[in-house]
Amino acid sequence: MLYNLHVKNLALIKEQEIEFSKGLNILTGETGAGKSVVIGSVNLALGGKADPSLIRTGEEYALVELTFGELEDIQKELLAGMDIPLEDDGTLVIQRKIMPGRSVSKVSGESVSARQLKDIGNILINIHGQNDHQELLQKKKHMEILDGYCDKDLSGLFGALSEDYKTMKDLEKELSESDIDESARIREQELLEFEIGEIEDAAVVPGEDKDLESLYHKMVNSRKISEAVYAVSSMISSGEGEETASDMVGRAVRELTSVVSYDEALNDLLSQLSDVENLLSDFGHSLSGYMKDLEFDDETFHNTEERLNTLNHLKDKYGGSLEAVLKYRDEKQLRLDALTDLDAHRNRLVKELDEIRSKVLLTCKNISDIRRKGAKALAKELKEALIDLNFLDVQFEIDVRSNEENVTAKGFDDVEFMISTNPGEALRPLDQIASGGELSRIMLALKTVVADKDDISTLIFDEIDAGISGKTAWKVSGKLGELSKEHQIICITHLPQIAAMADEHFMIEKGLSDGRTVTGIHSLNEEDSIKELARLLGGDKLTDAVLSNAKEMRQMAIEKKRG
Repeated sequence: MLYNLHVKNLALIKEQEIEFSKGLNILTGETGAGKSVVIGSVNLALGGKADPSLIRTGEEYALVELTFGELEDIQKELLAGMDIPLEDDGTLVIQRKIMPGRSVSKVSGESVSARQLKDIGNILINIHGQNDHQELLQKKKHMEILDGYCDKDLSGLFGALSEDYKTMKDLEKELSESDIDESARIREQELLEFEIGEIEDAAVVPGEDKDLESLYHKMVNSRKISEAVYAVSSMISSGEGEETASDMVGRAVRELTSVVSYDEALNDLLSQLSDVENLLSDFGHSLSGYMKDLEFDDETFHNTEERLNTLNHLKDKYGGSLEAVLKYRDEKQLRLDALTDLDAHRNRLVKELDEIRSKVLLTCKNISDIRRKGAKALAKELKEALIDLNFLDVQFEIDVRSNEENVTAKGFDDVEFMISTNPGEALRPLDQIASGGELSRIMLALKTVVADKDDISTLIFDEIDAGISGKTAWKVSGKLGELSKEHQIICITHLPQIAAMADEHFMIEKGLSDGRTVTGIHSLNEEDSIKELARLLGGDKLTDAVLSNAKEMRQMAIEKKRG
């Protein structure tokens, strides 16, 4: 669940902290008080678009921080799979700092990307915005909802279908490309023979270019190397008339040897000095061998340069590395073999394509069968939920239509929600029937049904009550209360029927601080909550009658929740 929301310097909010509770958290306030900023700040923290204009005027940055706790085991497993650590107390802290031109996001102190934030958000919370119900008018959303409902049965099939579908499309493309006339075949064959021959004539060996580049670099700089090496050699062991390092160390050994018999403590020093003498001797031999190999004739240099030019030409032309060049040759050899006997190649492709298409269609049928079974179950649950939301005589079906000629990586089905809200009316597509208020209730019904199947414990509703009132508002209020028994609900509303159902009631209002407008958010006690209900009921003044009505409404809500 979401424990805490901390917002600083965001829009009209100077600094606010909200401690959410379990159950139903209600946020109310006058129009324009800044209710949407609360949902917006949660979206920002979870990877939403960071607009620098949201930073409070005069401030350098805006900050949003969310603290989650009491996570489900599956949520912990998913987060662990993303290498997202929890705090020692089991909480997860998400922080996003928004600055002009950039934003910085951290989870448990570790920096993360906006993409990672969104993935984490999908694990922890489900947000239903004011316009989300409009997505119900799009058929692709219907497929998404049904597949989500059937997820546990479909997930493995989608993985297999995706792989086979890609293979099928690749074969279709290859078969199409093989449909060429004789003159085009001959031209392509000649080009392939030239390219393959060019690579094979070069006798490419992986890694050869690196060795040659090292050798060429050594040759180009051989003069500088020679001068340095000969200077070192003269210092070590080949001085003419001058005492070298080897001479001096040898003399030092002789001097120490002459006195070692007088003090055993000198034995260790003599041993060390003798090692130095031997090391210098070995170094001298190694240096001498290196000097013999340092001489290059012009022919060796020319051959090395030419070989490098040949290899670099092939890399530029066929892939950037010798490994890529060889891979290109192998791919083109397969294509050349196919062109050499085009009829046999096409026959093989047709056979492989028929086999993979049959496999794809079988998987699509299995997916379709699961969808049809799931559609009946989901439609039944949705109908029951809609009746609870004051759809008195509603008919609801999910139409799953299959078309083997229209296969995609998601199968060959077309899914559409069908509804009738009045007796005697035929079932029709959702976008031809539902009003704004009906769409809001249908979305709430979906959330109620799906919430029992997913592992997300926190749901946010931003004005789910749009377009409803009266008895229907009470029905929606009851459904939210029911949903809040198993989930944490955070709901922005303007309806007193819904606000009356609150387990925790927050007031959002504008005020002045140091001559500037600020949005404030604070928790209401029972008495203040009833006053806010009275305001929502529409009274210009909080008369005894309005307050009495508000108290009665609150009591009705409490009894409804208990029932």
